[in-house]
Amino acid sequence: MGIEMNTAIIIAAGVGHRTGQHVPKQFINVFDKPIIIYILEKFQNSKKIDAIEVVCLKGWEDILAAYALQYGIAKLKWITAGGSSSQESIYFGLKNLENECSENDIVIIHDGIRPMVEHEIIDSCIEVCNKYGNGITALPVYEQIFRIDGEISSKEYIPRDCLKILQTPQAYKYGELMNAYEMAFHNNIGIQSSAYANTMMVELGKTLYFSRGSTKNIKITTKDDIEIFKAMLRQKND
Repeated sequence: MGIEMNTAIIIAAGVGHRTGQHVPKQFINVFDKPIIIYILEKFQNSKKIDAIEVVCLKGWEDILAAYALQYGIAKLKWITAGGSSSQESIYFGLKNLENECSENDIVIIHDGIRPMVEHEIIDSCIEVCNKYGNGITALPVYEQIFRIDGEISSKEYIPRDCLKILQTPQAYKYGELMNAYEMAFHNNIGIQSSAYANTMMVELGKTLYFSRGSTKNIKITTKDDIEIFKAMLRQKND
């Protein structure tokens, strides 16, 4: 029996039109460094991560490989072309690791547009996965939540203490997640309606276990998010 490994799968196959840029948002330069490299450096420097795979937007694989070489991302072992959706991209990433990962290896799925992930978040995700079989980064809900009644009104609020906001990274045992995706894709279960691994696993009847989250672990979606990221970097450097 071999030593179990922790492999990060970075999902960076999106186009990202909402940033208003001419390049995919994961490749936008912030202070002369692509956003994807900020993420890869976090996983490169994590003592818990053994190897990295990036599921990359088609046509950008060589650019990513060049950036990884330039910035010393030595743990990057595989670059896989992504699919037409996040679910398909995750599936392609898992399929590419069929001969690389064992059943009990942990795969840590992370958005290619969450550059402020900290080592404590990665570590917590893996620790919870080791204990319960999966570990999903989660936050409490701090704002009031109301269920809409039409476009502009509501008659019902949802108590915050029964809600969580889920983020990435999300850690799973490779065998269980690969089997779940194979079943889902072959039987068209939980794929069309699900946006990510966590939603699909719940639709397949799996129980999820929460790990530590952070309000700093922002997801870059719009131009405003890029400005927030810049401000966070400036504050960190100061």
